[in-house]
Amino acid sequence: MPVPRQITSYLWPSGGRHLWPSGETSELQSHERGHLVYAARGVLVVQTEYGTSLAPANRVAWTPAGFPHFHRAHGDTDIRIVFLAPSLARLISDRPAVFRTSGLAREVLLALTGPHNYEGAGYRGSALTRLHRVLVDELREAPDPPLQLPAPRDDRLRAIAERLHENPADNATLAELGKSIGASARTLSRLFHDELGMTFYEWRTQLRIYHALVLLADGHDTVRTAYACGWANPSGFIAAFTAVIGTTPGRYRSGL
Repeated sequence: MPVPRQITSYLWPSGGRHLWPSGETSELQSHERGHLVYAARGVLVVQTEYGTSLAPANRVAWTPAGFPHFHRAHGDTDIRIVFLAPSLARLISDRPAVFRTSGLAREVLLALTGPHNYEGAGYRGSALTRLHRVLVDELREAPDPPLQLPAPRDDRLRAIAERLHENPADNATLAELGKSIGASARTLSRLFHDELGMTFYEWRTQLRIYHALVLLADGHDTVRTAYACGWANPSGFIAAFTAVIGTTPGRYRSGL
């Protein structure tokens, strides 16, 4: 007999916390205030019309006010939410983004969403404003990590994206992919640059990192994840993963 999926949620005016089992997905939603979402454990995916934001435990995702979005959890995920006033929200970004989480930013996020907040003894007034300002300042100083997977709109790029999402280990060249959809490699290369702001190979690496985060959160080891996501050997995967995420797959997996 299947075990019921346990979901625990706490909400208060300035934030919230959700404990989700792996695979849980929210409904499409939007909020009047912009909000930061941090996964203290697990991997959180934020999907908007601009694409997929990947938020493992050393990143925080930003969704501006009014943007329709939904969340998906990979691995048992501890989701922390912080709503920001418009005066602070405008200092971050007018589009969805992902920021590297410094040690200070992490501690502020955890303090703003810890148990005392939903037990009625949380930060209020000027103390809350000061912590929000510290958090925003830390995020603005953070390097801009490439953890955004833009969603293509052109039908030809969408066909390629669907194929590679279904099989991230597919090592077809851009020319080979182009033949299957009736487009030249030159045309596709231009479309990736103009529409997504990156090369095909940069985009495919992002897609593979996304799938790697999901597999690691679901308990797969480094070797299996490397081959499932298209790397020829584990060492190449470890190097690429570390360059993007900032830690090795093994260390990342042990911290989930």
